[in-house]
This record gives sequence, C-alpha cells and structure tokens, in this order.
Amino acid sequence: MPDKSIVVEAAGREVTVTNPEKVYFPKSGYTKLDLVNYFLAVADGALVGVRNRPMVLKRFVNGVEEAPFFQKRAPSNLPPGIETAHVTFPSGRSADLCVVDDAADLAWVINLGCVDLNPWAVRANDVDRPDELRIDLDPTPEATWDMVQDVAMLCKTTLEDFGYVGYPKTSGSRGIHINVRIEPKWGFTEVRRCALAFGREIERRAPELATTKWWKEERHGVFLDYNQNARDRTVASVYSVRPTWNAQVSCPLEWDEVPTVQLSDWTIANVPQRFAEKGDPGAGIDSKAFSLEPLLELSRKQEEQGEGDAPYPPHYPKAPGEPKRVQPSKARIEGMPDITKPQRPRKPTKAELAAWAENPPKRGRRKAGDS
Repeated sequence: MPDKSIVVEAAGREVTVTNPEKVYFPKSGYTKLDLVNYFLAVADGALVGVRNRPMVLKRFVNGVEEAPFFQKRAPSNLPPGIETAHVTFPSGRSADLCVVDDAADLAWVINLGCVDLNPWAVRANDVDRPDELRIDLDPTPEATWDMVQDVAMLCKTTLEDFGYVGYPKTSGSRGIHINVRIEPKWGFTEVRRCALAFGREIERRAPELATTKWWKEERHGVFLDYNQNARDRTVASVYSVRPTWNAQVSCPLEWDEVPTVQLSDWTIANVPQRFAEKGDPGAGIDSKAFSLEPLLELSRKQEEQGEGDAPYPPHYPKAPGEPKRVQPSKARIEGMPDITKPQRPRKPTKAELAAWAENPPKRGRRKAGDS
C-alpha cells in the first residue's frame, strides 16, 4: 500500500502528517489535513494559550464521534524539537508532559489526533505556581445562552472592580471562558480559592443567575467551576477546535462581542479569515500579570463570614478544611445512622455471651395474645 503521508513545513521544520485525508468530522467532512492547516493559519494565536505549558494530549484517533483518550505522559518516541516538563499529579505520582513551543509542535500534536488543546495553567519552568486564573462559565441544563452572556459581562465588571483585566472566549462547546494572567507567586490551592471567592462574589451579585454549588442537584443558572483551577485540571485553550459536528472553535472575543456572539458563529471554516483580518483579541494577555492579593483578601473576608472551602473533584485527596464530599441528598442526618449503607449487627461482648449461655432465651411458638 503506498504511503499517503505528506510533509508540511512550519517554524523552519518539516512535520509529517499521516493519513491526511482521514475524516475527523463526519457530518461536515473536515479531515486531519484540514485541522493541521487550520492550526497553522492561527498558530500565533493558539500559541498564546499553550506556549511553554505542559499539555495533556486529548487524542481523537478515530474522529470526533468516538470517545477520545487522554495521554498525559509524553510518547517515548518524541521527534526532535519537542520538549517536556515534569509535573506531579494530585495522587502524588508524576510524569513528563509534552510542551508545545512553536507551529511545528502544534502540527505534530494535531497529527496525533488532538482536536482541542489542553494545557496546564503553569509554565514549564515553574510547574507548581500557575500564571493563569481560569473562570469557567458552565450553564446548567435549564440555563439559556443569554444567561451565560449576562454572567460573563458581570464577570467583566467584577474583575475591573478588583483591578483585573479578563480575556473572554467562547468555550466552543457550551459556555464562556475568561482568562486572567496572574503573577506566578501562589500555588494551585491559593489560585483555586481565589477562583472560588470570585465565583461567590458573582453569586452574591446575581444569585438568580449564578452558582458555585459543586453538587449538580443544588445548581441553577450558570455554574462558575472553580475546580478548573485545581492541580491537573485543564480546559480547552484559545483557538482549540471542539468535537462538535461543525468544528466550532474556542474563539477569543472582544468584550463588546460577548453580548451578541453565538457558539456556532466561529468554526474552522471562518476563524482563519477573522484572525487574518482582525488579529487576535487575546494577544495582549501577556502584557501584564496581576497580583492575587485582592482576591485572597476577598477569600479571607468570606471565610470570616462562614464561607470556607468547597468540595474538590472526587478523585482528589481530601484537603484540609474541605467540607464533606458527599451529595446533600445522601448526607447523613445528624444523630441518625447512614441508611445508605447496610448496618452490620454489633458483635456481642464476652459478658453477654456468658450470660446467654447460662440463661438461653426460650424458643417456641408465640401463643395467641402474646405481644
């Protein structure tokens, strides 16, 4: 069988694209080569989100209509030019993750089947201190897109009240993401607590629209997913293509576009032209890194008012000060046994066994009238 691979040039290097005509989006017909060409067209913008960051490889090797697999450890047969960063997971285990630095690296990961890009919120030279605060607006099933847009605009105002500049983008899937560049001085625990504090402030300002409740049974409106800032959590970065039928893009926006944008507005069919004509709305994110102190102070005030930590995802180790990690509907009623678990009979003591041996309980049929 003849070799169907082709070679593309990017960043002064040659990258082999295998099976370039393989269809990744069956309903719209986009192929692997279409994806490679898209990412090369918007490479300068996509690299703003992933450059020098450890990245999880989310590989759709059989197209977007089949489940992907997540490859955290870098492949053993890395080509020249691909670097790695050593990270530690919440479990305590560690691994070397791929780091994307230029357009050739981008083409290489797309050839592996990556459709969206999932970097950590840290740089490869300091993997324990994030330099990005991520605000993830995730609508609940009953929420409308208008509600997501309203919460996003409230986030803009609230960030400005605390002295921050946020950079919005469509998630490309269901919601909106807002990224804030921060000084890499704090660990994942502090950054996550700041995301929680910010979410609670949004919730306080618009309780009918927003929630930070972790358990789905308690949520309403738009969920601000503070746990996206925990160690090892990733979100699709800017210019990622999402596994939708029409290849929607996680597209950076100007703030004045947020109230009118629709998720389906931006796909791999038109984002390259937008990028060529208007440039990248998120290009300025690295121009200033902000201190977390205003949000740390907000978190301290909330804690004084009785709002402590909130639950982590299920597979994370129990954190100091974290509340019970159990659904409210399944929580044990105070003073009552946990009826969700079978109750084992208590083992008799030696004294009880001796007493029963001397005076065994009478057995027999009950007579009528016995109680």
